[in-house]
Amino acid sequence: MILLADSGSTKTDWCVVEKGRQVLRITTKGTNPFFQSEEEITEEIRTALLSQLDRAAIDSVWFYGAGCAFSEKNEVIRRALFPYFSVPIEVGSDLLAAAHSLCGQEAGIACILGTGSNSCYYDGQAVVKNVSPLGFILGDEGSGAVLGKLLIGDLLKDQLSPALKEEFLQRYSLTPAMIMERVYRQPFPNRFLASFSPFIREHLEEPAIWEFVTRSFLAFFTRNVMQYDYLELPVHLVGSVAWHYQDILKNIAFDLGIRLGAIAQSPMEGLIAYYREIS
Repeated sequence: MILLADSGSTKTDWCVVEKGRQVLRITTKGTNPFFQSEEEITEEIRTALLSQLDRAAIDSVWFYGAGCAFSEKNEVIRRALFPYFSVPIEVGSDLLAAAHSLCGQEAGIACILGTGSNSCYYDGQAVVKNVSPLGFILGDEGSGAVLGKLLIGDLLKDQLSPALKEEFLQRYSLTPAMIMERVYRQPFPNRFLASFSPFIREHLEEPAIWEFVTRSFLAFFTRNVMQYDYLELPVHLVGSVAWHYQDILKNIAFDLGIRLGAIAQSPMEGLIAYYREIS
């Protein structure tokens, strides 16, 4: 049996697969070796995963994660897993997981729109071109974290109505001071900002919210996707933002002449299909 893991900054989906079929699925907190130490990741695996898993039945582990695009960061994940799994362990990026899931063994442009955003040209076997996402401060256009950042910025600078500002602060039991604390002094500000995506979706009729959402998605396409051969290849999307905002994304892509392919909320089903095909 194979243990597949798809880990973003917010959550990790673990799936035990036997002969191409899902046997067990477990969700734990997200991991990212750029923001967490090896000890923190090891502790999350020990406390949240192992009690639900029969390790003796696992023959190999394939871990795909945010922040796993560099060999030294991949080693952090491998060392965190090694004490608990005496089987082959492979670590790759969440972008490669998206490509395997969305494209299978065909060439295409694979994109992630979730807490963060990313994109690549995939030739059917490997990621061969990647426009660096740069994170939610410098990039990550169209991501949940960036949408949340834009919302908070507009709210706290009084660019939205006082009634909407009060509704937001009451709903999330926040004050401006608490928001500043969470963003600038506490871990995972990207998770915090992305958690406001439901509020944004519920208020898309507000002209200012509609404007920054569409502007951010337009920037995602123009600054990332359009640097690949987008006129010749399908563009596939995966992630919570891709799924919940797909109607807006389809309209913007159409206006830009971008041909969208698959849109999925999670890469796991496609990953299971990919491993079934290559086994």
